[in-house]
Amino acid sequence: MNMKFMINDYILIWHLLFASSISESIYELKQKLWMNYKIEYNNVYKDKKQILKELKNFIPNDDTIYNFLLESKEYEKVKKQTEKYRIEIMNIWDKNKKQIEKSWNQIMKKDYIPCTILVVHEDLNIIELSENNEENKMIIYGKKIDRRNPLKTILHILLTLVKKELENLPSEQREITNAIIELAILNEFATQLSNKSTYQKESSTLEKTKRKIYPYWLMYLGIPKEKMQEYMERDKIFFSANEYAYEKELKKMDLEEFIQFCIRNQKYIMKKEMIEVI
Repeated sequence: MNMKFMINDYILIWHLLFASSISESIYELKQKLWMNYKIEYNNVYKDKKQILKELKNFIPNDDTIYNFLLESKEYEKVKKQTEKYRIEIMNIWDKNKKQIEKSWNQIMKKDYIPCTILVVHEDLNIIELSENNEENKMIIYGKKIDRRNPLKTILHILLTLVKKELENLPSEQREITNAIIELAILNEFATQLSNKSTYQKESSTLEKTKRKIYPYWLMYLGIPKEKMQEYMERDKIFFSANEYAYEKELKKMDLEEFIQFCIRNQKYIMKKEMIEVI
C-alpha cells in the first residue's frame, strides 16, 4: 500500500479557521481576524475544494488571511505540534507496514489506489476522505492517538478508505456490506495486526449479521474446513462446519465480490441457523 503522510499549510489553516477552536489563543486569533477582515475571512471558506484539487500548487486569490496566520506565533506553535503528531502517526504506520501490506493482500485481495493523509492538529477531531483524482485519494486526519492501542489510528484510516471504496454498493443492503467491512477491518485486520482476536472484543449492532456470515467469511479467507475449528476457538464464534457446504469459489473473490455474493444469497445465509458447538 502506498500511504503518504504530509502537512499542507492551507488545509491546516482552513480547518483552524472553520472548525472548533483548539485553544484559547487560536480562538482569540480567529476573533481578531473576523472583526478586521470579515470579507476576506468568508472568502477563504470557498477555497477548500480548490486547495484539494491543486494541493501542491494552490495560490489563493487573496492571501491576506493566510499570511496573517502563517506569520503568527499561534500558528507556528500549532504547526510544530502537528508535525510532531504527523511523525508519530507515520512511525506507527512504518512499524506495522509489512504486516499491514500482508494482511491487506489476504483480506482485501485487491490493490487500492494510493492515499495521501493530510495531517491536521489532533484536537480538531476530524477524519474526512476527499477524492483528488482517480489515481489518488486523500484523507484529512486529526484525531487523538490512543496510546494504549495506537493501531486504532491505522484501523480508523483503513476503515474510512474501505467504506469509501464500497459506498456504491446497493444502499438497501447496507447492513450486510457494513457487517463484512467490520469483519474485514475491525475484526480480521485488527486481529492480524495485534496477534489477538478482536472478534468478540467490542460489541456491535451488526453482531447477529456478522455471526451469520462468519462461516462464509472463513471460506473467503481460504481457511480449509479441517482448520476452521482453530479459528472458531481463536474468535470465540462456534458453529458446526459440517452443516455448511464449503464454497470453494469464495477464496478467489475480492472483498467487493464477496459482499455481492452475500447479498445475492442473503435469504439463505441470514435464514440458516448456526448450530453452535461449545
